[in-house]
Amino acid sequence: MRLLCQAARTDALASQESGDRIAVLPAWRETDYFSPKERAALELVEAVTLVADGQVPDAVYAQAAGVLSKEEIAAVEWLAVVINAWNRIAISSRYPVRA
Repeated sequence: MRLLCQAARTDALASQESGDRIAVLPAWRETDYFSPKERAALELVEAVTLVADGQVPDAVYAQAAGVLSKEEIAAVEWLAVVINAWNRIAISSRYPVRA
């Protein structure tokens, strides 16, 4: 996971994303840095990541559908699937991540 976090951080900074927003991402619920659309996407990604605990909750999907288009929801869900797949590959293969 650290490898993906490092790559995502590098890509985000290269795309002119704020260092402050990247730094507070783990605490996104407790900040005002993210728009309602971004919050819905983050909540959806977390729900997809935890799908083994049950389904994506109806409330999470409804919140996302309230601010994201069907295409955006599909993109967020696929992004979560890809990120989780790479994390599982890296973790299960014990991929060494160096600072």
